[in-house]
Amino acid sequence: MDGIFHFLKQLVNPESIILYGGIYLLLFIVFAETGLFVGFFLPGDSLLFTAGLFCSTGILRLHPVLLVILIIIAAVAGNMVGYAFGKKVGKLLFNRKSSLFFRQEHLVAAHEFYLKYGKKTIILSRFLPIVRTFAPIVAGIVKLGYYKFFIYSLVGAFFWVSTLVLTGYFLGKYIPGTKDYLGYIVIFLIVITSIPFLYNSIKKRFKK
Repeated sequence: MDGIFHFLKQLVNPESIILYGGIYLLLFIVFAETGLFVGFFLPGDSLLFTAGLFCSTGILRLHPVLLVILIIIAAVAGNMVGYAFGKKVGKLLFNRKSSLFFRQEHLVAAHEFYLKYGKKTIILSRFLPIVRTFAPIVAGIVKLGYYKFFIYSLVGAFFWVSTLVLTGYFLGKYIPGTKDYLGYIVIFLIVITSIPFLYNSIKKRFKK
């Protein structure tokens, strides 16, 4: 049991993901966060920032532009799998009980977000943890057009990936001490990106 918890702990640690799994595990995590509905607990924003930072220090031996392109491909591929899953069996998830790897309230939150913002959800959700995991599934459930979904996914992935990866890269390149504060930066990113989700949760409780 301790071994499982240790593995899960490393799986949500962006630094460990890159140091031990390299580019391949990084790409799989990005794919799984939207391609597999159980990926809502995986790091996204902090992983991309760390990837850019490690690219600037040579830990990831890739050109930053190539790194951005590969992550965009993984992000879009994950979205397309999530969309196909939602289109085929997504409605059944609304009747599924919550478990360790699935929280029905997250699906409901993503659905409500989609009802409010429509197709823009596919772009906006990229910057919102949890919502980005379930947004492709919801798009499949409501049967958003395939090509429209692809374009919105591509645009959202481009802005999300390029913003975070290049921010990490340029900070690491021009401010050498950035890596020493990586832990604090990761916490900051988690807090900032979680604020909208926490705000909506508190708002719902007050309404009830």
